[in-house]
Amino acid sequence: MNSFAIAQAGSFEAAATAAADRKYSLPVLKAGGIDVLDHLKEGLIEPDVLINVRKVKGEQDMIRIADKGLRLEANATLSDLAASTILLREAPVLAQAAASAATPAIRNVASAAGNLLQRPRCWYYRNDQFACLKKGGSMCFAVDGENAHHAIFGPGPCHIVHPSNIAPALMVLGATVHLVGSARKSIPLADLYHMPDKGVTSEHNLERGEVITHITCGVAPTSGFYAVKAKQSFDWPSAFACVALEVKDGAIASAKVCAGAVAPVPWMLPAVAEALKGVKVTDAAAIAKAASFAVQGAVPM
Repeated sequence: MNSFAIAQAGSFEAAATAAADRKYSLPVLKAGGIDVLDHLKEGLIEPDVLINVRKVKGEQDMIRIADKGLRLEANATLSDLAASTILLREAPVLAQAAASAATPAIRNVASAAGNLLQRPRCWYYRNDQFACLKKGGSMCFAVDGENAHHAIFGPGPCHIVHPSNIAPALMVLGATVHLVGSARKSIPLADLYHMPDKGVTSEHNLERGEVITHITCGVAPTSGFYAVKAKQSFDWPSAFACVALEVKDGAIASAKVCAGAVAPVPWMLPAVAEALKGVKVTDAAAIAKAASFAVQGAVPM
């Protein structure tokens, strides 16, 4: 492991200033530091400064109702989200998605912003024996290799799946990410990410020096999360879905559906959402038919 400096940021603004400082060639932010530590141990990054934002708390309440919606501080932990009575009441999809991630020990330290920005778990990317596209190599080894947990949506050329549990949940809640460190103060969560053909070595659209301070989103009391895993304890899901519904008189008036672990970005399923409109919540056959549209356009390797 290479040597690096440690900067203890007292605020997100200070972290943004340090990250933008050109005297550093590779500044890296850490909150919980779970994924950062993995990258350091695996030799995937060699930062010259590690900027610690863990002690930056933001607002007093890590999760609160604000402006007819919800506000989540960047350093709210996954455990905070999973246990929040506000989320369990106003946006259960987000609480459930957070509760399903990783293990209790990791959820206790992993931050909301860190979960949104964690790097892909592809075993070829994580293994230093493979010079894959994401590391500047010439090929995606998953195409002809072990690809059971790789993308079934998107043209490539890299076939990672987005690793965040809470990003798809926040997508169906219409989330916005708030920033410091540049002229733009916020961006829709959907604009935070890009497909591999727009830049294969990165996954997000943050500029150097931009730091997430908090996330806002709408409420969806009728919402939920469901994951398919090989085992229900700590495991990466084969696929999962986040759904937010508006129900009137026992029928679905509108729906938002987003799939996770199936594409390089959180993958919205508008055909499913459209097919759910007008369906009675007790009509299992119609709901199953709508769900069948989830695989439209899927191209397994």
